[in-house]
Amino acid sequence: MSLPSPETLPRLEKTAIPGLVVVRLDRRDDDRGFFKENWQREKMLAVGLPDFGPVQNNVSFNSDRGVTRGIHTEPWDKFISLATGRIFGAWVDMRQGETFGATFTLEMDTSVAVFVPRGVGNSYQTLEDATAYTYLVNEHWRPSIAYPALALDDPTVAIDWPIPLAEAIISEKDQNNPRLDPATAIAPKKVLIVGALGQLGRALHAAHPDADRVDLFPGEGVSQLDLADAAAVAAWPWHEYAVVLNAAAYTAVDAAETPEGRVASWSANATGPATLAGLAREHGFTLVHYSSDYVFDGTASLDPGHTEDEPLSPLGVYAQSKAAGDLAVGLAPRHYLLRTSWVIGEGKNFVRTMRALAEKGVSPSVVDDQVGRLTFTEELVRGTRHLLETGAPFGTYNLSNGGAPMSWREIAQAVFERSGRSAEDVSGTTTEAYAEGVLAQGNPFAPRPLNSALSLEKIRATGFEPEDALAALDRYLG
Repeated sequence: MSLPSPETLPRLEKTAIPGLVVVRLDRRDDDRGFFKENWQREKMLAVGLPDFGPVQNNVSFNSDRGVTRGIHTEPWDKFISLATGRIFGAWVDMRQGETFGATFTLEMDTSVAVFVPRGVGNSYQTLEDATAYTYLVNEHWRPSIAYPALALDDPTVAIDWPIPLAEAIISEKDQNNPRLDPATAIAPKKVLIVGALGQLGRALHAAHPDADRVDLFPGEGVSQLDLADAAAVAAWPWHEYAVVLNAAAYTAVDAAETPEGRVASWSANATGPATLAGLAREHGFTLVHYSSDYVFDGTASLDPGHTEDEPLSPLGVYAQSKAAGDLAVGLAPRHYLLRTSWVIGEGKNFVRTMRALAEKGVSPSVVDDQVGRLTFTEELVRGTRHLLETGAPFGTYNLSNGGAPMSWREIAQAVFERSGRSAEDVSGTTTEAYAEGVLAQGNPFAPRPLNSALSLEKIRATGFEPEDALAALDRYLG
């Protein structure tokens, strides 16, 4: 796709209200009138406007000069412009924070547009007869939703209306709006953690203590939500969220090979993410989904490891369900798909198992032909926050701890050494030999990729430097 010509790009001007942007449009005039591209997504994104996803276009026609519309704060983003006429526009920041009550005013004609972020009160006064005010919004209007309004003559914001309000045409409703009140300041949209009771979900909650949390089963501070329950999903207030962190997954890799596990794995790892991707498209939230190195067959070279654009090649049922989830999440307009490996957090895991064996004097045999990197949940959380806070381009990123790839045996040896045991107390075996032992006992065994190392160059390019896995291991065991 070719980039738009710089000569035809709109010009953006920031204001004292964060996120409120004036857009100078490329209007072409001749003896017939004028032409302008009022909204052209590619060009707007090229100059820095957010991809806010408009779903409704409204036109407010004003017959007379002096019509003054109240300061309304609807719960959505707006892109406003004029088809005819001129206005005096006024905006007030009604959001919680340091700029609460800040104002900005501007005279507008048909060559000017303004992007108004959610939570900023919006009003205008017509300066000419027959003024047609038009605006795009990124949520459908719902009569059940109440939103704050502000008195046009509020002395706190002191808007200098060019036509005195006593001479203006104002609706009865807008003549009775309240004064500015910090108690009614609009809170930002929330964060939702799905799968909040798992090890990653708990780590995400530590980083987002005010987030709403849901899981298949309720817990302390955690509501019940089954993404397979269509009625429950339909009733959930998805429009209240800016970000949904999907930490829910079926991770019993071997059990997924059973008839019951196959159904559960596909429900959690494929259908659930597909449901969230559809909701992200409908409601405009950013979807963060956590995937796995298992979507690859492990045949890539260790240097650089599996890259984000490598074709999917899952081996077992769990891997196939995760790959299907990846494809679904990729359809969400605003998404971060984070592929990770060998996750270690709170609860039972490989590192804690090895430490317990070391402390009991056991000398285990551990596979030495599977190679990858540990990923501590705190590193997943740190990487997630980095992508969200820096506004990194949406898409797929590999995310694990850094350092040289290690085998499971080498990791076990590192744990033993840090527990006062010799590395030689951990012997090696092959994945094939280990699988034969599991199958001989009548238990299922899923195929594993032998190379789980993920290339980390793409996320490094965003300014994030993964912490060395051994340094994180020292802190975890300390």
